[in-house]
Amino acid sequence: MPRAGLMLVTGWLTVLFCAGAVQAAPAGPHAPDNPTQFAYLAEQLRKSPVHVSDQIPREVPRSTAPAFAREARRLGVPTYVMVLPHASYGTAADGLLAGVHDRLGRKGLYVALSDTGLEAAQAYGVDLPGTADAVTEAVYAVPYDATPREVFRHFVDVVTSGEAHERAEEARAAYDYGGTDEPPGLHTDTTERENQSFVTGIAVLGIPLSVLLVTVHALQRRRVRRAAAADGPVRVPGARGGPQGGGRTAGGGTTGSGRQQPGGGPGPFPRERLLPLMLGAAVLGGLVAFTASQIFDDTTSGDGTRPTAADMRARIDRVSAGLRRDPLYLDPESRSTLDGTERAHLRKRLRELDVPVVIAAVPTPPDDESGGSTELLAKQVHDRLHRDVLMVLADPATGVIELVNYSTRIDDSYLVDRPRDLAYTGPAEEQLGRHLDELLTYVDKAPRARTGGRPYDPPPAADPVEEKALPGLFTGDFEAGMVLGTFAAGLVFGLVAAARALARRLVRRGRPAGRGAGGAAVPAAPDRPTLSWLRRTARQDLDALTAALEASASLPEEARRRAWECLDAAALLVDGDSDGRIDADATPVGLTCAVVLARAGRTAIEEPAAARYVCHRNPLHGAARRRAPGRPSGGAARSLPVCEACRVAPGPVLRLRSAGSGGRGAYAPYPTLTGPLAALGDGTGIDQLTLDVREYFGVH
Repeated sequence: MPRAGLMLVTGWLTVLFCAGAVQAAPAGPHAPDNPTQFAYLAEQLRKSPVHVSDQIPREVPRSTAPAFAREARRLGVPTYVMVLPHASYGTAADGLLAGVHDRLGRKGLYVALSDTGLEAAQAYGVDLPGTADAVTEAVYAVPYDATPREVFRHFVDVVTSGEAHERAEEARAAYDYGGTDEPPGLHTDTTERENQSFVTGIAVLGIPLSVLLVTVHALQRRRVRRAAAADGPVRVPGARGGPQGGGRTAGGGTTGSGRQQPGGGPGPFPRERLLPLMLGAAVLGGLVAFTASQIFDDTTSGDGTRPTAADMRARIDRVSAGLRRDPLYLDPESRSTLDGTERAHLRKRLRELDVPVVIAAVPTPPDDESGGSTELLAKQVHDRLHRDVLMVLADPATGVIELVNYSTRIDDSYLVDRPRDLAYTGPAEEQLGRHLDELLTYVDKAPRARTGGRPYDPPPAADPVEEKALPGLFTGDFEAGMVLGTFAAGLVFGLVAAARALARRLVRRGRPAGRGAGGAAVPAAPDRPTLSWLRRTARQDLDALTAALEASASLPEEARRRAWECLDAAALLVDGDSDGRIDADATPVGLTCAVVLARAGRTAIEEPAAARYVCHRNPLHGAARRRAPGRPSGGAARSLPVCEACRVAPGPVLRLRSAGSGGRGAYAPYPTLTGPLAALGDGTGIDQLTLDVREYFGVH
């Protein structure tokens, strides 16, 4: 009896156990239930401490997992990193980390990253100071275009710096409390590349053209000044014959008033000099272009990561394999929106339909292999399945449902005419199961077609490498920049020319001037004048003396004689061929003597009593009204004529370049040089100087 009772009890227990096993079994022999999100991610982290989702290969390829692992090792504690689409975290990434930690059961730092940045970081059972501050700092200070790998590297840098709290406060102050809206971008995007191309176009053409125009302008102005100094008219109203003679003009002609007509300009800029300048401008443009290519050297808008072919097909392979085993596939990385009862009910409905239908509840983020195209995702999965099927794609995050019919004999228009029940946007957690059940009801009721339909092939997704590649620097707005650079060069040239003209005018106004007899202003008197200064000053002073003689109707006979003799002697010194122009081979000594005589002639007109002597230290100082002790030519000391300034403080002796040096030799004291001018160093008067000049040239 006890044995029989034991057998009876054992039998009933066996029956009850089998009944329970049957009740808990899956709906079909090939329909295993999907694990939860926490369990799936914990299992992936158990295999490897870094899990990179296969749903965002364009932004974070799975092949970058070793790079995340290298950064994680710098923290010095066990670190588990998850990189998932942003939608996979829902509204609480911290809750996902806690759930994964509970399933994994390992101590360490758990980090959640997404395609938008750092979601959360939490330490479990390890002491890692600065973690929370590093998360805060990353939220504020990391540029918006930083890739997840760059965000994680920055996070590790802040944690290991030992200054996480300080950096978090600085970032919060800079980008939150009255600071700027966000940190500057880290990578060059297409819009910024267009701006770079535009600026490069302006610089490549604008800078060389500006330099060319300004250089040609400066050289042309220099030619004009030299031509004016060499060929400027010397008006000599009384040519060597005194005041009664007719005025000489250029070329030997005379006019009734004795005025010299100005000669022509230097002509256009020589072509043989322009060609080297243009070549130099072209070289400068090439250097600018090369420099720009080195500065704007970005070729991609990301961190240079390129997904492999395996990265791009990983999710398609996963989803296709899941649909081969089960017509209802739920993405294990996404939050579960269908409970066990809804999943079992949907599987039962799918088995009862007389047309093949599969449901894939997977998201389609913009960075997936299809570029966010559900049509392309459906085609790629169908190509792996190799069978006719009505494919239903449901987004577990948004609840949106789309259908793609691949050769099943069902009236597509019947389903399309019911958009209110086929395109849902309500909360997926509450409505996705019900909506999918309604969809299967429509499919069951849909009329059958004689032939199976097939959608149009969707356009291919953009190549992930070309999608990140930036256009060339010398494309796009580069040509528009060159056009603007041309106008900018013209503007710069105009501004430079105007500035030069204004500067010359201001310099002329501010140039120090000596005072001649009667307070008349005369140009400055340098102690080491250049050849160009002497030529320019000689032309100006001789013109001024000529004009003064013509304007003086009544002068004492002695003053008129001395002024005409000064003008005639000066003409002998600088106009040997009598063409009314300063000779091209006029020497510094001859030009200086002409300037001294011209100024002495003006002094004779304005203050006759002060026109007999000039300063022996520097005859360019003008009239000498005082005398002071001196040693002419190293001889005995005696009284010599000086100007007022040299009487108070003796100035430097005038030094000129020798005639044989072509105006380019060493400077020497003027009394040591050959010519009539040297006599002024001994205190010789102006009348004797004019006589010496006449004798020097053999004119009596």
